Amino acid sequence: MNRTEIMRLRKYLNDKFDTDKFELAAGNQKDGSMELHFAGEFLGVIYRDEDEGELSYALNIAILEEDLPVASDTSLI
Repeated sequence: MNRTEIMRLRKYLNDKFDTDKFELAAGNQKDGSMELHFAGEFLGVIYRDEDEGELSYALNIAILEEDLPVASDTSLI
């Protein structure tokens, strides 16, 4: 991804979620992906996809079970 794409994606995410805490950093050089960080914490990976002249971006977020609140947490109800 080029600098303009990175800046546009960052602005889109920050505007969409009404924050200024999203940042993008270089990811895997082979596939051109970018790492997405929120408030300094790794959140996921953004992939660029160009197919038949149409451009899109896919965000992949992995959530570890150990990061979720415990099932017995009464605030979940």
